[in-house]
Amino acid sequence: MLTAFEKRNMTQEKSEHEIVEEMSQVVEQMRIDDLEDNPDIANEFFDCDCCGENKCLAGSIEYEGYRLCNDCVLLAETGFALNKIKSVKELIDSIEDRHLEELANFVKEEEKRSNN
Repeated sequence: MLTAFEKRNMTQEKSEHEIVEEMSQVVEQMRIDDLEDNPDIANEFFDCDCCGENKCLAGSIEYEGYRLCNDCVLLAETGFALNKIKSVKELIDSIEDRHLEELANFVKEEEKRSNN
């Protein structure tokens, strides 16, 4: 038999899981809508201000002056829905190491290209 605490935790986990699933569907639909509205957007790319990766513009959103790719939009929206983050800047700061690693990889690749 489960205790009240265990039941509450299971309910909370389930609702968090449901939130993640719902946000995944919403963010994916945003990407699909962008592609349907403008198929050429599939060939437009930008450097995400959050993860630092060069990503497709479809499904991206600008928050507080930062342009986030569709993957980072999912992280942001899920973080907001779960009250894990209060701002996009907080998300960016939390994955800054990943962003710096991506920039370092870009510099290395550019050096390789210029040496060839």
